[in-house]
Amino acid sequence: MTEPADDVWVRRFHSVSQSRMTVVCFPHAGGAATFFHPLSTALKPAIQVVAMQYPGRQDRRHDPFLTSIDGLADGCFRALRPLLDRPVAFFGHSMGATVAFEVARRMRQDIGTAPVTLFASGRRAPSRYREESLHTRGDEELVAELKVLSGTDARLLADPELVGLILPVIRADYTAVETYRFESGPVLDCPIIALIGDRDPQVTVDEAQDWSRHTTGAFKLRRFTGGHFYLADHLRAVVGVINQQLLTQAC
Repeated sequence: MTEPADDVWVRRFHSVSQSRMTVVCFPHAGGAATFFHPLSTALKPAIQVVAMQYPGRQDRRHDPFLTSIDGLADGCFRALRPLLDRPVAFFGHSMGATVAFEVARRMRQDIGTAPVTLFASGRRAPSRYREESLHTRGDEELVAELKVLSGTDARLLADPELVGLILPVIRADYTAVETYRFESGPVLDCPIIALIGDRDPQVTVDEAQDWSRHTTGAFKLRRFTGGHFYLADHLRAVVGVINQQLLTQAC
């Protein structure tokens, strides 16, 4: 595998020299690359996982925040360019699904190829708009939203000092995703697989189904029991979906 040109953005948890496929993972709002460490462990050695590390979190906590999906997509695409000379798939969760979609569009426009599959997890289709303004509200409302989604350790949310550290990056990410507006253009030609929890307040079946409008390739919708972070309870099943799709394509 070609090494990433920019290891500030790209994280690799396991070295898998004989992998036939690479999955690039894009985290949710407020999330970090380490969210995908369990997925990397589960997919090796057949599939190599790399994960994006957005500015403003963990070891990049001193890097300036990005407050637009375009800014995140541009940074990810530049960092990933050296990896895109071989087949890759994209897996994005929540905000990360939108970032992955925009990186795929840049890949198609600038390189002339697309990911072999785009896995869009826990997010409505880019063309499905909701009026949202949580990024403009107070800290208490942001914390309440995090509790509803159950993606942040409750012990962390109970510590005012830690909350003060994480809220700026969460607000920046919410600004990016809530101000995103899909711009029409050529659709992708790769398969898209949408994955959602059946109790996720962030996406309905109908909103997820509309991912099919963004590709001329095949589309599938997979539903799991659970909420926005259904992944925590269904890692093995999600790994099965990825393996079934990608190892067949790699043959």
